[in-house]
Amino acid sequence: MKNDAPPADVQRVVAVIEEMGFQARPMPGRQRTTIGVVGNEGPVDASRLLGLPGVREVIPVTQPYKQVSREWKSESTVVRLAGGLAVGGDEVVVMAGPCSVESESQIIAAAQAVREAGATILRAGAFKPRSSPYSFQGLGKAGLKLLARAREESGLLIVTEAMDPESVNEVAEVADIIQIGARNMQNYSLLKKAGRVGKPVLLKRGMAATIQELLLSAEYILAEGNPDVILCERGIRGFDSATRNLFDVTAIPVVHATSHLPIIADPSHGTGHRDMVIPMARAAVAAGADGLLVEVHPTPDRALSDGAQSLYPEQFEKMMREIRHIADAIGRRIAEPAELGA
Repeated sequence: MKNDAPPADVQRVVAVIEEMGFQARPMPGRQRTTIGVVGNEGPVDASRLLGLPGVREVIPVTQPYKQVSREWKSESTVVRLAGGLAVGGDEVVVMAGPCSVESESQIIAAAQAVREAGATILRAGAFKPRSSPYSFQGLGKAGLKLLARAREESGLLIVTEAMDPESVNEVAEVADIIQIGARNMQNYSLLKKAGRVGKPVLLKRGMAATIQELLLSAEYILAEGNPDVILCERGIRGFDSATRNLFDVTAIPVVHATSHLPIIADPSHGTGHRDMVIPMARAAVAAGADGLLVEVHPTPDRALSDGAQSLYPEQFEKMMREIRHIADAIGRRIAEPAELGA
């Protein structure tokens, strides 16, 4: 729309779009309102829209995804969280904690350790999809209760995974961010349910997924009315066995160029080796990642899952010190936890 288009002009365009059999999504911006058109499977007859009062131009979206595209929304999305925390702004948000919740003492110790080092969000899985059916699968509902307890003790926000549509609601009762793991990136029923639950969603890139496939999966969530999606690069499957995965740092600037959604990086799964996590965390921040998702365990040698890629608390402290310098160098800063009780 034109800069000075009044609300009546916007509503008229919305009405015409709906008369054409499509859905209209008005998006007020800093300078002007953009109206997205969804529901069309091919080109839209722009002539009916160009002649309406207040219309400045009609821009076709050339990508197979729409609502996650920069063509749809040029301004970067900032996902607002509780306590004034935001993902996608000037601050780089660090989410840290063990791969899975193992016990009350373990998760509280982990929460306290990562908070003291400067993390703002606690990550840990209550439900754990594992490659082997004989591996530790998580504590389930009991793990969610322990995460809630850890939040009370530490003041950290919680990100944890939902494995299927049936578990989304109970995860949403505890989580500040609902994680959809790499194995579920194309679980479309789960994506749709997550799009309707009203909580921010962290969507991890699949193990063999292209960036376009990642963005199309995010489109499912936005199509259900949830704009608060955080993407995550966590490594893709490669042919070299030196690392667990191929950590695709280039995905960060590519996503920023093609999508308005924020993207964070998971150097723990991206490498699979503890001694590689800190270098890749530094690289991700330097590349412009909006946050990090890092595995930290009080005693990694005793971890029930992913111990080999989990940092010791003192290593995590070192990582936080180093990435603060890198963030400063590129004009950003690392988000710091709020005072307890604030």
